[in-house]
Amino acid sequence: MAKLFWQSLLAVPAALGAAVAVSGSAIAAEAATPQVSFDQDSVQLAQITSVSELTDVLPSDWAFQALQSLVENYGCIQGYPDRTFRGQRSLTRYEFAAGLNSCLDVIATLIAQSGINPDDLATIRRLQEEFQAELATLRGRVDALEAETATLRAQQFSTTTKLRGQADFNLVTPIDTVAGESSTSFAGRARLNFDSSFTGNDRLRIRLQGGDGNAIVPLGGLANAGGADYDITIDDFYYSFPVGNRLTVTAAARGLQGDDWVTSTIVPFDGPSVADAGGPQFYDFGGSTSNGAGVGLSFALTDSIVLDAGYTASNPGGATTPTVGIFAANNQSYIAQLSYLSDGFLDAGIAYLHSDGVAAGVPGSTDTFAGLLNLDFGGFFVAGHGAYTTFTGGNDFSWTAGVGFNNFLAEGTQLGVYGGQLPTTVGENPFIIEGYYEIPFNEFLTITPAVIYGDVNSGLAGADDTGFWGALRATFRF
Repeated sequence: MAKLFWQSLLAVPAALGAAVAVSGSAIAAEAATPQVSFDQDSVQLAQITSVSELTDVLPSDWAFQALQSLVENYGCIQGYPDRTFRGQRSLTRYEFAAGLNSCLDVIATLIAQSGINPDDLATIRRLQEEFQAELATLRGRVDALEAETATLRAQQFSTTTKLRGQADFNLVTPIDTVAGESSTSFAGRARLNFDSSFTGNDRLRIRLQGGDGNAIVPLGGLANAGGADYDITIDDFYYSFPVGNRLTVTAAARGLQGDDWVTSTIVPFDGPSVADAGGPQFYDFGGSTSNGAGVGLSFALTDSIVLDAGYTASNPGGATTPTVGIFAANNQSYIAQLSYLSDGFLDAGIAYLHSDGVAAGVPGSTDTFAGLLNLDFGGFFVAGHGAYTTFTGGNDFSWTAGVGFNNFLAEGTQLGVYGGQLPTTVGENPFIIEGYYEIPFNEFLTITPAVIYGDVNSGLAGADDTGFWGALRATFRF
C-alpha cells in the first residue's frame, strides 16, 4: 500500500511539471499571436499502455525514457487515434487538459487504493519542515519576479511596438586625394525604428532618420551616411503582412525601392562594407528614388526559392500628387528577382529592373539584367555580381567580385576584400577596391576599419581621378 502511495506522489511532480511547461508555452504563444485557432479533432486522444504503440517515438529520442515511464508506470500519457504522439508540435489547451486529467485520474486511483497511513503523513511533514527555508526563498523569488513583471507591463513603451535604434559614426581620411576631397571629414547618421506587430506575423515600420556628411562621393559615397543638417525625416514607412503560408505583401508609403523589395542581395559585402559600393549598385541605377510609394510581393516557391517583385512611384510629382498619380509619376521603377537561398554552399539570384525617369542625369528609361552569386566554403566565401544595363543612347556593364573570411582572428568578425566597376551612363565606369574588417566588440558596438582605392575615370583633362581613403566606422545598435 505504501508503495502505491509513493508512486502517486511521484506522479504529482510529473503532472505539475507538465502544467508549468505547457502553461508557459501557452502564455508565450498568446503574446505572439493574440488569436489562436485549433482543430476540434486534436482533442480526440487515445489511451495507450506501452510507449511502443506510438509510431513516431523512437528509443533514440531524447525524451523516450520519460515517456516510457509516464506511460508504463503511471498510464497517464495519451496518443492520437492514429497512434502518433507528435512531440514536435505545440499542445492546445484542450489537449493539455485531457492529458492532465488522465494523470490526475491515476493519482486519485493510487491514493484511493493505498490510503494514507500516519507514518507517510509524518514523513511528508518532516520533509516540509526540512525544506521550509528553501520553499520560502523560492516564494520570495517568485514574488519579486511577479512584481518586476507588473512594473515592466505598467511602464512598457507599447504592447504592440518595439523601438530599435542605430547610430553610425564615419571618419574618413584621404591618403592620396581626389579633386573635391582633400581633408579628413566626419559623417554621421542616426535611425530610430518603430516596429509594430498586430498578429505576430506582420510588421508596420516607421523609421525616423537624420544625418549629415558623406565622403568618397565620386565612388558612390558611404554605406551608412546621408541626410543634411541632421534634419529628421520619415525614411521608412510601410506595412508588411502574410497572405497564406507562402506570400508576403508589402505596401509602402515611403522608403522602399530597388533592393528594398528583395529578400536578399546575395553578396555578403552588402552591410559590412564601409563604401556603399559593397551593395550591388545596379539596384539604385536610374528611375525613382526611395522617396515614393509602392507595393511589393514576396512569394516563397519552396523553402529555398523566393520570387520577389516590387514597384515604386516617386515623390514629388507622382504618388502623392492627385493630378499625376502613382502610375504616371515622373520617376518609376519595377523590379523582379528570383533567388535561391540555402543554408549551405550556394546562394544565387537573377534580377530584372526597369526604370522610367532620370538615370544619372540622362532622361529616358533603363533596363537592367543582373546575376548574383555567393559560394560559402565554411571559413571563407567568394561572391560577386554582374549587371548589364541599356538606356537611352547606350548601354553599360557593371560588376563586383571579392572574397571574405568569417570569424577571422575572432568570433563574429568578417574580413572582406572586393572590387569592381560601378554603373554609369557617361564615360568609363568608376573603379573601386575596398578592404574592410568588421569587428563586433559586443552586442551593441561594431567597429569597421577600411582602406578604399578608387579611380573615378572622369575623362577630364588634367583631373586627378585616382585616390586612396582610410575610413573608420563605429556602429551602435540598441
